[in-house]
Amino acid sequence: MADEIDNVRYEEEFIRNSNGSKLFTCRWLPTNYEPKALIFLCHSYATGCSISMKGTAITLAKSGFAAYGMDYIGHGKSSGLQGYIPSFDDLVNDCFDHFTGVAEKEGNRNKMRILMGESMGGAIVLLLHLRKPEYWDGAVLLAPMCKIADEMLPPPWLINACRKLSDIIPTWKVVPSGNAVDLSVRDPRIREDVRANPLIYKDRPRLKTAYNLLDVTMDLEKRLGEVSIPFIVLHGEDDKVTSPSASKLLYEKASSSQKSIKLYPGMWHALAGGELPENIETVRADIVNWLNERISIGQKTLDGVNKSKAEESGGYKLESRDGSMRTVGSSLCTFMQYEQVKH
Repeated sequence: MADEIDNVRYEEEFIRNSNGSKLFTCRWLPTNYEPKALIFLCHSYATGCSISMKGTAITLAKSGFAAYGMDYIGHGKSSGLQGYIPSFDDLVNDCFDHFTGVAEKEGNRNKMRILMGESMGGAIVLLLHLRKPEYWDGAVLLAPMCKIADEMLPPPWLINACRKLSDIIPTWKVVPSGNAVDLSVRDPRIREDVRANPLIYKDRPRLKTAYNLLDVTMDLEKRLGEVSIPFIVLHGEDDKVTSPSASKLLYEKASSSQKSIKLYPGMWHALAGGELPENIETVRADIVNWLNERISIGQKTLDGVNKSKAEESGGYKLESRDGSMRTVGSSLCTFMQYEQVKH
């Protein structure tokens, strides 16, 4: 299916993952010019990319970026038991396969590859980066799930039970939690839309899902020092779902030479899709400004490259940190090649 409005072309299709399961994918493309970069969207738990990240994706496309998303198994319009995550590795594998497939298509290979994730999607972004650090050119992290906030944690006895029972009764909707919609979405009108949407899972987390979410956050907390990708992390100071202190910890521990953090006083968890209208506009503008700034830094660096090489190759042929060669045109760059450029 395809649709076009306000110079943005929206397309969606179903694909099959390596296990044969049906996955919903979608993309928002600028219609009047070649995209400045590829933005790969990782949505939050219990929702879907075309639901929670639609507004942000449209903003990105209007700003000259191509935005690509996919609903995880058990989420949105993809197949699987709703709200069920049997394996977090499977989610990461599906995203990696789809995103790299898009990036390696003819016409996309020389474009920047930026990961963007909100909440649980932020955890997926970090795991995608850690899997192949040199491949991705940057990351935008919205209230990333580096550590579950204390208010959302199950009691200790239930955590221990999860470890023991998650393989026996994995889909049991037993885990108590605060009302995630009420805690995440600040705007009452958006909150009602979320409650009314049948594609959004609103019941208690399933046992295996809860255990996997807890397990991956505990693992990520130990690996924050391995994060080397250029990134910006954005977090509402009144977030009751994921902890702003975890984003501060990520910023402090990450080995990235280019990193930024923005904390928004009074804002909640769903920064780019559930806040008050003026706040959503601010957050999306900050995202676009950061992306454009990265492109501007790269452009200035490219201006110093020997232009005779550009004439010979049809673009600037530069070496990435992993040793691979990527040819980039005069208006494109990669973060990985300019790691020494300080923010």
